[in-house]
Amino acid sequence: MNKQPLSTKEFVEKYDLMAKKALGQNFLLDSNIVDKIMRLSLSEQGLHNLLGENVVEIGPGPGGLTQAILRCNPKVLKVIEMDERCLSILAEIKECYEQLEIINGDALKFDWDENFKLNGKHHVVSNLPYNISVVLLAMWLEKIENYKSLTLMFQKEVADRITAKIGTKDYGRISVLAQLQCDVVKLFDISPTCFVPQPKIWSTVLLFKPKDENIEHKLLEKISYLTSLAFAKRRKMIRQSLKEVPNILSILEELNIEPTLRAENLTPEDYLNIAKRLV
Repeated sequence: MNKQPLSTKEFVEKYDLMAKKALGQNFLLDSNIVDKIMRLSLSEQGLHNLLGENVVEIGPGPGGLTQAILRCNPKVLKVIEMDERCLSILAEIKECYEQLEIINGDALKFDWDENFKLNGKHHVVSNLPYNISVVLLAMWLEKIENYKSLTLMFQKEVADRITAKIGTKDYGRISVLAQLQCDVVKLFDISPTCFVPQPKIWSTVLLFKPKDENIEHKLLEKISYLTSLAFAKRRKMIRQSLKEVPNILSILEELNIEPTLRAENLTPEDYLNIAKRLV
């Protein structure tokens, strides 16, 4: 279509749209930033555009990132937005991009499994609502076989936890689960000044590229169980924090893992290997 929608800033002014703290909203109005998100994400994936690809965006708000995704020519872009105030803006964008599908609802209640049965693998691109970002990520990691990529914006402190290296204070459960399922690439940090209203913290855009071999669900549940025990008592030695795990000392000995190590000293692969030996 030749018609071009308004800029995000113009939409916000037209509809007098104020971000709602309760929905974790901070609007990104700078088209240069949203275009940079897409440019770097595609480059890291070896793609030039999204031709033929199915994409989902969570919480599009006034549609800044939405328009950047659409400029990459996806086959379909589904946006899931629970704030009814934003639906008129998205409807105007749809007048210019017919591949846009608008779903008024809660991403946490969306039937993701049914969607993928019908439509196949998707890319997810989102400036995630800060208050549900980790919950959504954990949900996607659990079914990572349904996704081609996840390009997601988090609070910087959350992104630091996801990408944390073994032995650091930020290393924890989400680090292990994310790094076992995906190659995680930090794209760039975004200043608070780029948002309206300005948050008190920086943000970070991460790209999750699913690994060739996915961890099957039952094994992933065991890893989640182990990491919840280990990191709940992260200052204790693992022989203590994992003491309720049957035969844990013999498993550690078999794997040549010192029982005096602490949770942050075990690699993601260590947790995987322990989980494989649980009955």
